Amino acid sequence: MDPAEEEEGREKPPVIYTMENKPIVTCAGDQNLFTSLYPTLSQQLPREPMEWRRSYGRAPKMIHLESNFVQFKEELLPKEGNKALLTFPFLHIYWTECCDTEVYKTTVKDDITKWQNVLKAHSSVDWLIVVVESDAKKKNKTNILPRTSIVDKIRNDFCNKQSDRCVVLSDPLKDSSRSQESWNAFLTKLRTLLLMSFTKNLGKFEDDMRTLREKRTEPGWSFCEYFMVQEELAFVFEMLQQFEDALVQYDELDALFSQYVVNFGAGDGANWLTFFCQPVRSWNGLILRKPIDMEKRELIQNQEATLLDLRSYLFSRQCTLLIFLQRPWEVSQRALELLHNCVQELKLLEVSVPPGALDCWVFLSCLEVLQRIEGCCDRAQIDANVSHTVGLWSYATEKLKSLGYLCGLVSEKGPNSEDLNRTVDLLAGLGAERPETANASQSPYKKLKEALSSVEAFEKHYLDLSHATIEMYTNIGRIRSAKLVGKDLAEFYMRKKGPQKAEVYLQGALKTYLAEGWALLVTHTRKQLAECQKHLGQIENYLQTSSLLAGDNHLTEDERKSFCQEILDFANQQVENQGQKVILPMHSFAQLKTLHFDPPNAVVHVGGKLSIELTLLSQMPIPVRVDQIAIHVHFSIEKNSYRKTAEWLTKHKTSNGVISFPNEIAGFPLSRNNLPALELYEMYERSPSDNSLNTAGIICKNVHMLLRRQESSSSLDIPSGVTLEDGAHVLKCSNLILEPGDNKITFNIQAKEPGTYTLRQLCTSVGKVQFVLLHIYPIVQYDVYSQEPQLKVEPMTDSLLAGIPQKVKFTVTTGHYTMKSGDTLQLSNADAMPILYHPESKAVIYSNTREKISESSLRIQSSEKITSISLPVAPAYHVIEFELEVMYLPSATESAVEKENTVNKENHRKNKEKQKRDNCMATVDQKVTIDCPWSIYSTIIALTFCIPFNAKHSLLSAGKRKYVQVCVQNLSELCFQLSDYSLKNSADCRDLQLVPLNPASQQVIYSKQSIFFVWELKWTKELPLSLQCLFSVSFCPATSEEQSLTLKPFTYEFQVENFFTLYHVKSEIFPPLGAEYCKTGSLCSLEVSITRLVDLSEVDRDEALTESDGYCTTKLMYEVVDNSSNWAVCGKSSGVISMPVAPRATHKVHMEVMPLFAGNLPFPDVRLFKYLPHHSAHSMQLDADSWIENDNLSVDKNVDDQADSSSIRSRGSLHSTASGEHKGLPMPRLQAFSPGQVFNSSTGMQILVIPSKDDHVLEVNVT
Repeated sequence: MDPAEEEEGREKPPVIYTMENKPIVTCAGDQNLFTSLYPTLSQQLPREPMEWRRSYGRAPKMIHLESNFVQFKEELLPKEGNKALLTFPFLHIYWTECCDTEVYKTTVKDDITKWQNVLKAHSSVDWLIVVVESDAKKKNKTNILPRTSIVDKIRNDFCNKQSDRCVVLSDPLKDSSRSQESWNAFLTKLRTLLLMSFTKNLGKFEDDMRTLREKRTEPGWSFCEYFMVQEELAFVFEMLQQFEDALVQYDELDALFSQYVVNFGAGDGANWLTFFCQPVRSWNGLILRKPIDMEKRELIQNQEATLLDLRSYLFSRQCTLLIFLQRPWEVSQRALELLHNCVQELKLLEVSVPPGALDCWVFLSCLEVLQRIEGCCDRAQIDANVSHTVGLWSYATEKLKSLGYLCGLVSEKGPNSEDLNRTVDLLAGLGAERPETANASQSPYKKLKEALSSVEAFEKHYLDLSHATIEMYTNIGRIRSAKLVGKDLAEFYMRKKGPQKAEVYLQGALKTYLAEGWALLVTHTRKQLAECQKHLGQIENYLQTSSLLAGDNHLTEDERKSFCQEILDFANQQVENQGQKVILPMHSFAQLKTLHFDPPNAVVHVGGKLSIELTLLSQMPIPVRVDQIAIHVHFSIEKNSYRKTAEWLTKHKTSNGVISFPNEIAGFPLSRNNLPALELYEMYERSPSDNSLNTAGIICKNVHMLLRRQESSSSLDIPSGVTLEDGAHVLKCSNLILEPGDNKITFNIQAKEPGTYTLRQLCTSVGKVQFVLLHIYPIVQYDVYSQEPQLKVEPMTDSLLAGIPQKVKFTVTTGHYTMKSGDTLQLSNADAMPILYHPESKAVIYSNTREKISESSLRIQSSEKITSISLPVAPAYHVIEFELEVMYLPSATESAVEKENTVNKENHRKNKEKQKRDNCMATVDQKVTIDCPWSIYSTIIALTFCIPFNAKHSLLSAGKRKYVQVCVQNLSELCFQLSDYSLKNSADCRDLQLVPLNPASQQVIYSKQSIFFVWELKWTKELPLSLQCLFSVSFCPATSEEQSLTLKPFTYEFQVENFFTLYHVKSEIFPPLGAEYCKTGSLCSLEVSITRLVDLSEVDRDEALTESDGYCTTKLMYEVVDNSSNWAVCGKSSGVISMPVAPRATHKVHMEVMPLFAGNLPFPDVRLFKYLPHHSAHSMQLDADSWIENDNLSVDKNVDDQADSSSIRSRGSLHSTASGEHKGLPMPRLQAFSPGQVFNSSTGMQILVIPSKDDHVLEVNVT
């Protein structure tokens, strides 16, 4: 760059500087011709962009080419070893407008030859010959050759293999299409040749630079020389307005130098680094208002630059390029990194720096960067991007504070002579102010010089910077950083004797550190706050902070002891007003670890004793004498009386009696332990083309929960003015010494008033100081109860079984009553439940905690009406337990539920209830009245006994022979042994004989099983229609030993009605004529024979009976039904017959049936009913299965069954048709026979049916 241009650039700061360098193109030949074409050429050349393709796979770029056209001189050609690209001519052009052959031969040819010889001598191969054609000259010259002749001669003479190096420019000064086309062709060729030259020469330059960099390990290699070479490449990129590529060159130099410094610190140093280790003598900060700081560049070129000079120049060039790229906020980010790195690099290189010099350099640099950014951005942009610049403000504030402390501007007495001399030396190192900032009133140089000039000026500048930094941090949400700057301000105010202002900043910082759990920062801030509170005379706050510091393990032992001694000295002071106490929070002094009750369930009766053992962890570093430790207790009377019982308290209280309290860190009520756990998840990014894994990482999904501020509007410490709760219930323990660590303190309590006692507060008194735990949490309570005497009688098993001895436990809870000698329980005797007495019965006395106290024999006296049980002597609040055996003697079970009515059937609901009762044992409640010695009122208790057996009977028939079957079911969980079973007729009829068919031996009936007993009925004379029977069986538990007690047998009474056989029904099936067997699909003959077995009896006398001349008949209805669907009944399946009432009277019915399946098929069912006329007044509810209707017979339904009409109609379409025909007409009724009145001898019979001869194809798939 021309120095004159550089000087011009310095006169107009802070306007963004643009590079004026352009690629050089030399012009030889006709200079007047070129001068006339230059305006058009310079204007047209950069108008069209060209694609620049570079080597090493770098992306192509579109660039606009500009050139600096200069007259050709041999001095411009680069000499051997010259690597300066800025002065390198990239292209040489020869201009001529010769159109005369003679002139060409005499002058032009020789001139071109000399020009090319000079280029060849300097190995320059980038040239171009431009022949300008003009129509005006053609008119003036009559003997000229055609234009092509001169061009051809030039090409033949100079462009044998490169004919494109000679171009023609036709009438360039005319405004015609031909001229424009000629210009376009020429400009395209010119741009192409320029790009070719750029690519070739830059490539060669980069190769040479790369070779030079690879020699960096050789002795004698100089970083400064290499710096100038690579910067030359950066200049070229900047010249081509490729600022990003230019910035890369400086970044590479930055990284290379940083790596050498790091290696030097690790012991691997390069020789050339010694040039940068010279002492620092100037610290005037960064210079960013000039695009190129030529002074520092010359120092680097001459290898005389210090580390700060190199870093300053390198950053100034990066800053210029970043501003060209419109990335000013990256400047601030890089500047902050640079300033911190320079400080570390000076330490690594062990450079001698005067005290404060580096602080001055950093301060000036911060302000220079900020002002440089302000010069290229408006205020709105700056305010919106405070987050990028606030770091520089903070760093400048920190360095100004350091300078103030160093120069004595913060001390109480002001700077001394030594401080003044140091200030003068620091200002001398700044040198004279640079010309570009001399006229600026707020330049960094002036600000620093003014700040160091006096105490007042320093305070003004430092406070302005600090407040501005805090405001910026607060606005962008960086509260922690704002609090850190506030801490520095607090330290400054403490030095300036302003503790009131310092306290505000310290309290704010402490609140943030407490909320976020920064333990070391909390300790350091508390030390500062303690000093501040001591100066302010805030005794209570100072003692509170001192107690926290005395228990802080981050301090040394001596520091902790000194803070503890401060508290003890104040506590032991003798003052006039002894009643005034200072209340401090307990957690800083001691921690409540555990609390242990004895008894463990924390329940005690009135007059009982209770002990509470506390475990206190003392935070103090030395033993402390405690005047008193008190527990303030809140007393409440429970409204619900049931909670006062010992039973409830025992069930609902903790059993181990130990209560643990949370381990809270002293002074950290909101510890980081309360934060949620990290939610970490794996994260993968894959390539969209081939799904290959590009990156893998971990992401935290709840980072917003972990990093958020946890500030609260309320103070984290105990608020001032808190007083202890006043109450009469206080537990005290006096004159103790708390050793460091765990201490055991025991409180003994004598229970007096019943109720619930809640431990609210814990107070430790040390002289005038009281340490209070305001709330004991979790809630701790103990209960004192007063209980009324109680008697409870409960079975020893799940259920009491009737008929056998059962054990019952008596529990007497004495409560507040004391059992005396002669106290008895008076039980009223009941005939159905005698009390069995065993001489070895014992009564056991327990305490309320179920500890066995004593055991004594139980004395029982029985009379006719009362059983007296003598109770042993027992104190109050004890339990007496003893066991007795009772036995319930059930009377003869005669229940209407067990009586089955063989004529009438119960409805659906009663059947369900009966089934439920059959599966469960019947229960009987037996009440007993007991008189207790503590009450004038009798106590009535009820014992529920279960009947272990259930019995039911059935009537069986075999022709005229009759049998009675009794089923006994064991519903209990026990096994019983049955014996001495019998069945008797209650009427004691001598004409009836009951013959047992079971063996006479004893039988065992197991749980949930049944045993059947069968008797045959034999009679000699006609018996009544109804027989009353009584079944009896003796039983005893199968597993029990021989008992002297006789058990009452189990009895079951039932009634049997209409048990004589009236009709005998017999069915026969005959194969078709000529066939031996029935075949499927063939019609067979079914013959039903109905035979009357007995003469007219009382049973037959009903509406169906017809008498005529001594001849009696009755109407019957038969029905053939096949519920198993084995037969198809053809024709009528039912009908009404008139049956003579006489022995052996027979009626036969024939019909056709067709077997549907082959095999031994059971016969179809034949049902028989009484057919009553419609005027019959006799009404009987029938089961739904008894109603049969076909196409020629309809019967009326009973009124009771109208509710089930829908289910009845669902049996088939025939019914609905018939009922529709007779709607509104009276209909006959059907009456079923009682079990045993009709005997069907064909029940259970089968007939062989063979398959028909028709062959059918059966497809079978086998897989």
